Amino acid sequence: MTQNLKDFLTGAKNKEFATKSGTDMHTKMQRVVVHAGERSVGDTDILEIIKNRADLLPFFAATNFPQTEVPIAGYINGVFVSRRIDRLLINHGSKTVDFIDYKTDIDKTEFIEKYKKQLREYAILLRSAYPDYEIRGYILWLHDWMLDRVI
Repeated sequence: MTQNLKDFLTGAKNKEFATKSGTDMHTKMQRVVVHAGERSVGDTDILEIIKNRADLLPFFAATNFPQTEVPIAGYINGVFVSRRIDRLLINHGSKTVDFIDYKTDIDKTEFIEKYKKQLREYAILLRSAYPDYEIRGYILWLHDWMLDRVI
């Protein structure tokens, strides 16, 4: 087998592994809900991280009624756009909408412009649904649990 074919097959296998790992982690994150006491739901390791992080806890606390895998659609510059937001938190009292997009990349710089564009699209669609609310968007890097505000 030539080196180019080996490189291609290795790359394909690595991409398949990365895609599966990312999908598995998103599935785990969908199930996380932090309740007071011992009633929390989800992967115990993930719950332990979230419970000890003041910046993450509001997005997963049952009392805040977070939504997961929220479909959103609309027109941006005349083009119909349909997306799915990983985690959405709407606070009618403070008139804020916060959303998180999970990313499993280890290299935060490789696709950052693509991710920023994606979050800007979410924000545009959310602004049309919540025109009087402050919209804030974050990336949660799942490899190191850093929460970066993008919007």
